[in-house]
Amino acid sequence: MSVATWVNDTLVRDPTERRIFAALAVITALLVVGVFAGVIGPRFLLFQVALVGMYALLSLGLNVQWGYAGLINFSVAAFWGLGAYSAALLTAPNSPLGMGLHPIFGFLAAIVVSALVAILIGIPTLRLREDYLAIASLGLAEVIRLIILNERQWTAGSSGISGIPSLLEWLPLTGAATTASIIVVLIAVVYLFLRRIHRSPWGRVLRTIRSDEDLAKALGKDTYRFKMQAFVVGSVVMAIAGAFYAHLNLYIDPSDLVPLTTFYIWIAVILGGTGSNRGAVVGAAVVIAIREGTRFLNDIAFIGNLGLDVAPLRLLFVGVLIILIMRYRQDGLLPPKDELIWPSAQKESSAASRGAAASDGGVVTDGTTSGGPSDGGKNQ
Repeated sequence: MSVATWVNDTLVRDPTERRIFAALAVITALLVVGVFAGVIGPRFLLFQVALVGMYALLSLGLNVQWGYAGLINFSVAAFWGLGAYSAALLTAPNSPLGMGLHPIFGFLAAIVVSALVAILIGIPTLRLREDYLAIASLGLAEVIRLIILNERQWTAGSSGISGIPSLLEWLPLTGAATTASIIVVLIAVVYLFLRRIHRSPWGRVLRTIRSDEDLAKALGKDTYRFKMQAFVVGSVVMAIAGAFYAHLNLYIDPSDLVPLTTFYIWIAVILGGTGSNRGAVVGAAVVIAIREGTRFLNDIAFIGNLGLDVAPLRLLFVGVLIILIMRYRQDGLLPPKDELIWPSAQKESSAASRGAAASDGGVVTDGTTSGGPSDGGKNQ
């Protein structure tokens, strides 16, 4: 399969999506030009790439829970914080634990801790209606933040944890380039993994549960077990994003675990298209572009002359964008379509449709049919 074919089959679905990707390509090109022109610092741009990647991981994790299984999780910031603090406590030499372990142990701890907490919160809630999970997860986010803030002997409290080591310091790259490269690899691995399970029988059961849980039960599926698995997988992905952030920022404190992070991730998933992994990544990029780009609005001469402080209006801009998306693109920027179908099944379906068309007297040429002798068509 050629690269162009893969891109067309995997990323681009219709003319509107081509325009979206074209706009993203133009923005990327402008950023690169800005770096070469000296307008944008390379370190700043690489940090933003890493930040987009972290938000993309969080969006992919929420997409597993909400987009696949219909689970309403308002504790994205909590699982992100668990991952960040697990990595910081085990790897920072001056943390309250003082272990100074290799970062790999921090990532492993983030995975284990997030999975255990997800199971503990899922056991009493996932057998009930979806709103019970929403209420419990909302409370969980605040409980975890307060525990981290008040248990100073274990978490350093409001002082935070500094001295977190960078990832792969032995690479012959700058720290910003290394973290950007690592997040790209992480996204590729997580994206391909989720794409595989999304198209698997497990993913099809989750989509059935999201659409009609009673139907899934009638088909003999243990919906509680499937929802628990989706909740744990999504929470683990969020914790991995948190562990990465700890090594990106090299400092973490309870103020980072604000509910606004959860809000941004929900917006990213909705903007991109609920249930779409492509959409989750693009939605994260759009949210970060608005959040970080609006910081520099006051530097524009025209806006500065007006005497207005528009930089804090980023939430307003996000809200306007949501309204526009819901008005003109209700399913999101990149909604899930035929990526829900396993490629072999899609090819078999296409072959069957071409065979049926040919048997009716038409001749297939490049996926189209020409009329048979009865309607004036000629064989080619």
